[in-house]
Amino acid sequence: MLTESNLRELLEFKAKTQMVTLYLNTEPSKGNADSYKLRMRTLLKEVKLPQDVEAIERFFMQEYDGTGRGVAVFSCAEAGFLRAYPLALPVSDRVNVSDRPALKPITDLLDNYGGYGVALVDQQGARLFFFHLGELREQEGVMGEAVKHVKRGGASTVAGRRGGVAGRTRAMEETVDRNIKESAEFASRFFEENHVRRVLIGGTDANTALFRAALPKAWQSLVKGTFAMSMTASHAEVQERAMQIGMESERLREEQLVNDLVTAAAKGGLAVVGLTDTLKAVNEDRVLNLVVAEGFQQSGFECGDCEMLVLDEKACENCGKKPAAVVDVVNLAIHRVMRHGGSVEVVHTNAHLETVGMIAAQLRY
Repeated sequence: MLTESNLRELLEFKAKTQMVTLYLNTEPSKGNADSYKLRMRTLLKEVKLPQDVEAIERFFMQEYDGTGRGVAVFSCAEAGFLRAYPLALPVSDRVNVSDRPALKPITDLLDNYGGYGVALVDQQGARLFFFHLGELREQEGVMGEAVKHVKRGGASTVAGRRGGVAGRTRAMEETVDRNIKESAEFASRFFEENHVRRVLIGGTDANTALFRAALPKAWQSLVKGTFAMSMTASHAEVQERAMQIGMESERLREEQLVNDLVTAAAKGGLAVVGLTDTLKAVNEDRVLNLVVAEGFQQSGFECGDCEMLVLDEKACENCGKKPAAVVDVVNLAIHRVMRHGGSVEVVHTNAHLETVGMIAAQLRY
């Protein structure tokens, strides 16, 4: 599993000359090992860094066992740097030669499938899962006191409860409340330990509402959806539902995010749209959140001394030196924003963002 520390290492790495990044789709539907190795060699044919090509080929021939549905490899032979990460999600075949790792495909995956905490809850306990980059890991659950139902009519007379629930006693209500509270406390620790960025809750409407209300406000604000599911659901069922809910929630969130940025930019607020203005903000380290359309690439130029990113070859406004051509200035902008503590959002099929130039940014000031 690709971790935050792995990503941080890649973000901070810079080659003295050049390095190679390779993404390869290894889904069984795309063919067997011979097939993806052939595609790998085809991608590397045009790469003029023989030591890196050799290192990557050696990894696929001797180390990679076909695990996952994709793989990302980063090689800088001159620095003795080789990192390879099998991925549980597919990626498009791609090779990149630059002085830094090409991380946009990784940020795409993180944006859609990274950092989900999933809780299945009932009146007695909870099962907790961490869903990250297509992998689902279950934490040992918490189970409270059994709730013993009684077979008699009438409503609860527990103070503060409207009408109550037929067949419930004060003791039962207190047991449920205690169990829900313990589950929420356990879940909060789990979410924090796993650096969860989004929360999904499964169970009945009543139980998910009780559990959500018992969470601290900070975690309540990260709840992206609830869904009906039994506590005995299989991992496959949990994973499928989490992906469905998460993707729909992200689609709606992305629409709102883009609309807010475009509106703010039009009013002269803390936002810019379009590549020229966004690069200017990136160069000034003013970007708080960079928003990029999926697959957006653009050639440009970078000053080797001050790292200014521009779209034309004229002398650098900062130091006066001539910038060097780069294959993808968008990828470099992503690197810079993340290195300086900003976040990156990759937006999928958003007509509004496409209209304003495929890229926008929320500014710090």
